This record gives sequence, C-alpha cells and structure tokens, in this order.
Amino acid sequence: MAILSKEEAKQILEKVMSFSTADSLEAGLSGSGRGNIRYARNTVTTSGFNDDISLGVTANFGKRSASSTINEFDDESLRKVVKRAEELAKLAPENPEFMEPLGPQEYKESKTYFKSTADISPEFRAEIAKNSIEPAKAKDVTAAGYLEDSSGFSSIMNSKGLFAYSQESELEFTVTMRTSDGTGSGWVSRDYNDVNQFNGAEASAVALEKAIMSREAKAIEPGKYTVIMEPAASVQLLGNMLYNMGARQADEGRSFLSKKGGGTKIGEKLVDERVNIYSDPFNELVPANGWNGDGLPRERTSWIENGVVKNMSYSRYWAKKQGVEPVPGPANGIMVGGDATTEDLIKSTKRGILVTRLWYIRTVDPQTLLYTGLTRDGTFYIENGKIKHPIKNMRFNESPIIMLNNLEELGQQQRINGNLVPVMKIRDFTFTSLSDAV
Repeated sequence: MAILSKEEAKQILEKVMSFSTADSLEAGLSGSGRGNIRYARNTVTTSGFNDDISLGVTANFGKRSASSTINEFDDESLRKVVKRAEELAKLAPENPEFMEPLGPQEYKESKTYFKSTADISPEFRAEIAKNSIEPAKAKDVTAAGYLEDSSGFSSIMNSKGLFAYSQESELEFTVTMRTSDGTGSGWVSRDYNDVNQFNGAEASAVALEKAIMSREAKAIEPGKYTVIMEPAASVQLLGNMLYNMGARQADEGRSFLSKKGGGTKIGEKLVDERVNIYSDPFNELVPANGWNGDGLPRERTSWIENGVVKNMSYSRYWAKKQGVEPVPGPANGIMVGGDATTEDLIKSTKRGILVTRLWYIRTVDPQTLLYTGLTRDGTFYIENGKIKHPIKNMRFNESPIIMLNNLEELGQQQRINGNLVPVMKIRDFTFTSLSDAV
C-alpha cells in the first residue's frame, strides 16, 4: 500500500474533506517503500525493507489551526483524525500570520519516479555491497557503506479545491574506506532518481583509491591556499547560502542579503560574475517535486545570475505583506559549471590543496555566512600540477560569499545530494589549524 495511485489518493483525501466542519481543511497523504543494506568491517551488518503511509490533517477555524496524523484509512479512522484536528484547532491561539489555503493550481509534471528504482531487489543491494567489500579486502582496506533506495508518492488537498499528486524514487549510496594501518581514508557519495545511472563498483573504486592515496598524511602550515573543491566539499556551503535567500530575513536585517541601514542586496553584484545559480524542479538530472508544502507551483528560478542577486524566496504571508507575488524556495540547487575535469584543474595548479569533502560544519556568523568545519577522507597537497602527497586534515573558517568572490575556475558539474555542483578552483581559502583525525 506504500504507493497509491493518483485516483486512490484523491478518493481518500476527498473523503477526508467530506468529514470536516472547519472553516477550511488541509490534508497531506504520502507513503513510501524503503530498502537498505549496511556493511562495516567488510561484512554486511543489516539489511531490510519497510513501507509506510500516513495522513496529516490541518483544520482551520478563522486564524486558529491545529493538526493531527494517522496511518489508518477506514472511514471511522478518517473521521477520528479530522475531529481531533478540529477539536485542537478550537483550543489553539490565533496565528497573526495565518493564510487561507490556496485554491486550485496547475502543475507541470516532473519526472521524479523511475520504475527501475522502485523494482530494486535484495539481490541487487547485496551485489552493490559485494562490489565494494571484495575490492577493499583485496587491497587490505576496510569498507563501511550504506545503500538506501526508496519509491513513494506525495499528495495534498484542501477544502478550497486544490489537489496535487506526485510520485518519486531515489537511491542514495555512501561508502568510507579505511586502510588497515589506520592512516588512510577515502569516501564517496552517489544519489540518483534512476538506478540505471548508478555504478556502485565505480563509486567504491573512487573511495578505495583515495584511501590508499591518503596513507601517512603529512602536516602543512595552516593559512590561505588555493583549493580544488570537489562537489561534495562545497555543496553544504553553497546550500547554506542558497537556502538562506529568504526575503523576510533580508528585509528584517537578519540576512547576508541585508544592507546596512535598511534594504536588501537584490539586483546587486554579490559574487564573481561567472557564478550562476538557479533551481529547476524539471531538470532531468536532478528532478524535484513541482510544488511546495503550501501547494504553490514551483518553476525554474534564477537566484544568482552573472554574480548578481536576482531573486529571494517569499512565503505567501511575507509576499502579501510586501505587495509582491510569492516565490517558493528552491527544491534543488544548480550551479553552472565549465568543461574542465578535476584532473584538468589539478594540472593548472602550481601550489594548492585538493579537498574531497568538508564536514562538521557550524555557523560562526549568520549575517556574513561565515562557517567553520573540517576537511575529511582525502585531502592532498598539489605542487606543479600534480598531487604530491596526502596532508593532514585542517579546520577552515570561510564564507561561501568570499569563496565565490575568489573563484579561479569552474569545472564539470556532478550530482550531489539532489543538486548539481561543479568542481571549483578557489584562491585564498582560509585554513586555521591542523586536525589529527583521519
């Protein structure tokens, strides 16, 4: 029952609507089936599959609202969940920012569901683990990985006539390789909507090679370095920027897009003119849901164009207050890249550092987007266009705004965490201290 058809979901939601006496009612019905396999110390430790479906109902009386959820779908249970939400709503305080539910909307279809992914079998998962563990054993390396695949549906309806439905599928894979002497570590991550795009053996080989290459890392002095950042290294910093481009925070002076003395940086140059970032739920490489939680249709939206801030996201409430149209936040992030490979960027670097990924990232200053964190799982010193040796991990203090102003070159895009991010060469990236962690 984890995936209901559009008509099946619609029938349940229409029945929910019919049981309501509230001024307005909103309901979300979703379900998924998830399979997984986990391995550590070169041995499979767990595997399984679970499916679930749930219904959430929000009842509104004037500006008073409350919600209730359930995972039973007979008539009595549906009546019960609606009644519970309505009882709670009558007791709730008024929400001064309450917005009436939207009326009917038109949605474009995004190709987020692939039957190939939904049909993944236990045997397939075991083969992925095998193709990771056996090469690791052969090189005296220990593999620890996790594969999860899912397929499901999402649907929403309200008493004003809105109805939206979508199906989605996804596969996520990560593996860490550690050398037997404990000095080397490699890592890789892959995610796709269509399993036919996934090559588990290739992904594991990347992590294995980095683990072997990173043995016996040497310490170098912290400071400002030219870095080549693989997409997994920059995606969280870029995401912290993109997903904080809300108009309200900027208007209220709480954002990196706020100007001193009032106003925002909309229309102003923020970063290097080669930086172009947009979101597009209909991109075939990183498809996403075509509507947000309110039921607003999502479209392709340019956020930074030629280094200039083009848009900020507006909730329905803040858009009404400011007298503009609402702009849904991004469902994915796509940064335009170039043609250069990681190897090309290394060859063109006289002195620098290759960073596989960053982790343990924490906010230092939200208004400048200054963050701190650590490198991990493969950090290498580059000299005269070649990787000279692995280096010990280091702590960084950096802002994606400064980073994108210090852009040297953009390379090829790669999908990472549902986004498209290019490999980048950045000058003067700030490292502040050494870490002994592998």
